[in-house]
Amino acid sequence: MEKLKIIAIVGPTSSGKSALAVKLAKKFRGEIVSADSRQIYKGMDVGTAKPTKKELKIVPHYLIDIKNPNQNYTLSQYKNDAIKAINKIIKRGKIPFLAGGTGLYIDAVIDNLEIPQVKPNQKLRKKLEKEIETKGLKYVFDKLVSLDPESAYIIDPNNPRRVIRALEITLLTNKPFSQQRKKGEPLFHTLKIGLALPPEKLQERINKRVDLMLKNGLLKEVKNLLIKYGSKPIAFDAIGYREIIDYFRGKIPREEVINLIKKNTWRFAKRQMTWFKRDKNICWIDSEKQAEKLARRFID
Repeated sequence: MEKLKIIAIVGPTSSGKSALAVKLAKKFRGEIVSADSRQIYKGMDVGTAKPTKKELKIVPHYLIDIKNPNQNYTLSQYKNDAIKAINKIIKRGKIPFLAGGTGLYIDAVIDNLEIPQVKPNQKLRKKLEKEIETKGLKYVFDKLVSLDPESAYIIDPNNPRRVIRALEITLLTNKPFSQQRKKGEPLFHTLKIGLALPPEKLQERINKRVDLMLKNGLLKEVKNLLIKYGSKPIAFDAIGYREIIDYFRGKIPREEVINLIKKNTWRFAKRQMTWFKRDKNICWIDSEKQAEKLARRFID
């Protein structure tokens, strides 16, 4: 039986994935399923560069604004929700476009990952959180890498939530986290299109995006979220939010916030590229015309 077709648009932050996905979806009668682990949260709009109202009108989007920042949302939940959305789009006679920079979300759907069902252990989590407070996040991350060296390439060392979860799974199962995401039988026939920009151009786009976010009210957005939810939600570990929260707490001078966000975003983009470059099935393009040609050939 022939597998149903989907198109994935991947690449680092600020590379233009969202805009390309909208253009291709509009051209080929498609609808978009977001693969962004922060755009799922309501109220986190400016700092996650969510699609504009205009883009949302042009092409339907799924899995955006589906949770409050203080609600938990697992990889397993995302996989199930994304597959449901993809099947819904296919039933409507449209082409599903899976677009985003969260590599684990993309892999979970396309590779049909078998996700370890390990329940959170609050006692262990509190212990690890205490270690982060007293010894620093790097200490806990190094502990994870000593048990699972491969995790250094797939876990954001600046994201406490990711580090704790990976270490939690490793310790509770006595197996490396990186080895527990086995691939299943693919559910879809997928074309993967990757956006690759020269490093200097990508860094320039990142810097411009950060400046635009601050101009568009990122400080006000974070302040409103803190008033509504406090500073505890794990969603606020996202780049842009955690730096501004530290600024509000007096930990970072105002003049350093912008440069720190830019620096952390650039580091994140490099990790994203390391993640995606390992996938030999991605067709890397540097123009919209190339992407259109690949999509047309795949659909036809």
